[in-house]
Amino acid sequence: MYRAVQKGAPMTELCFYFQVHQPMRIGKFTFFDIASGKSYFDEGQNRSYLERIVRKCYLPANRLILDKICDTDGAFKVNFSITGVLLEQLEAYFPNVIESFDELIASKCCELFGETYYHSLAFLISEQEFIEQVKLHKRKLKSVFNVKPKIFRNTEAVYSNHIAKVVSKLGFKAAITEGTEKVLGWRSPNYVYKAKDAPLKLLLRNYRLSDDIAFRFSEQSWSEHPLTADKYASWLASTPGECINIFLDYETFGEHQWPETGIFEFLRHLPDEVLKYEHLNFSLASEIIEKLEPKDELDVPMLISWADIDRDLSAWLENRMQKHAFEQIRMLEKDVKKAKDKRLLHEWRLLQTSDHFYYMCTKWFADGDVHKYFNPYETPYDAYINYMNVLADLKHRLGKS
Repeated sequence: MYRAVQKGAPMTELCFYFQVHQPMRIGKFTFFDIASGKSYFDEGQNRSYLERIVRKCYLPANRLILDKICDTDGAFKVNFSITGVLLEQLEAYFPNVIESFDELIASKCCELFGETYYHSLAFLISEQEFIEQVKLHKRKLKSVFNVKPKIFRNTEAVYSNHIAKVVSKLGFKAAITEGTEKVLGWRSPNYVYKAKDAPLKLLLRNYRLSDDIAFRFSEQSWSEHPLTADKYASWLASTPGECINIFLDYETFGEHQWPETGIFEFLRHLPDEVLKYEHLNFSLASEIIEKLEPKDELDVPMLISWADIDRDLSAWLENRMQKHAFEQIRMLEKDVKKAKDKRLLHEWRLLQTSDHFYYMCTKWFADGDVHKYFNPYETPYDAYINYMNVLADLKHRLGKS
């Protein structure tokens, strides 16, 4: 049914990866709730958000992908990272979603990445906290899916040379991050690279081709609108390089881009259109690093990410509110761990989830619009005040108030 590849023909490996995450959002927590014993997290709100995403994205997208894997006799392959925070919520409320991911994994055409359990900036809390969260996530993937990840994806693809060294010592063979010009310079993201001073391969996101789907798909003012599967496949086919990494939020399908935009039809037809080209091949990330040798070493002395146009940490740690809130949660590490209270430790870590700081962002223009999505607060200042009230309660429980 599909094209035969000529022996020895140069191939371009396509790596499609989807981030799957929803936070435990904090409920309304006032000054008068401090020391009252009130829960920090709004279970009803979180379940409501998740029900909508499960219905609009996770279940229909998983079914569509599994159908395309079967239709293409396993030629279509995808990669996911699913946060521990989300897995807890799915286990509690929507175990059928876990089952649908199980089906994908059983197809052998789906790979899961490791990451921080709490989708946090744990590396900035401490190296030890980062290691503990990564190990927690490894154990979770083993217990839920019987999977041991080989590829690492840090929260929002945050990466640096230092992170590479730690990740490689944890047994990972490769990591993914952003293919930003600030570290690539004139080089292309469409090759495998080697981490500086660490035995770790790197897969870099092609942000232009990724954002064509994630952000521009339904933008009617875009010169390329409408984006069809055959058009996008032709772009992939004409893109030079050995591997093209398309990394997206999974919620792109059906949530960020509503079904009415045609996003599911795009996904349904894309594998067939791609496979018309002899030199294009869908691959799991672990397959790519086995097939391809690094093109060059990549030196990343600063922290980069895939967030916003700045590709740095400014989405979470730019303004004074964000920096103050993060510093306050960071300073509690020693006392929280000394308390040896599992519930308190879990809640402290849930409060590290990067989304809480994202909600405090004061950026405007295009980036600002992204920050408003699924944000339960009217303003960033409301997010900050609410968060600081919760921290005051946490400090009270630790005897620090």
